Amino acid sequence: MATEYYDDEREARAYRAGINHEQIPGLELGLMSYGPNFEDLWRRTGDFVDKILRGAKPGDVPVEQPTKFDLIVNLTTAKALGLNIPEGLLPRADEVIE
Repeated sequence: MATEYYDDEREARAYRAGINHEQIPGLELGLMSYGPNFEDLWRRTGDFVDKILRGAKPGDVPVEQPTKFDLIVNLTTAKALGLNIPEGLLPRADEVIE
């Protein structure tokens, strides 16, 4: 099954088996995604800009690691690949694609 993202079935199937670090267009083809919540990162970036605009020196603003992560599981792809997703994982997912 070639898609608008991939030229042939082999390429599409290789992608489908992947676990991505961010939510990307075409995720409906991937198996799952786990990575930082970019909406939260953008909000926090605004906080940094606010501090700098209020006079803080950029070098004095501490670097922070992401604190909120999203897990997205695609059950349709898992079924197509013949994989069983553990039931304990589904309640932890932020989004489940069926």
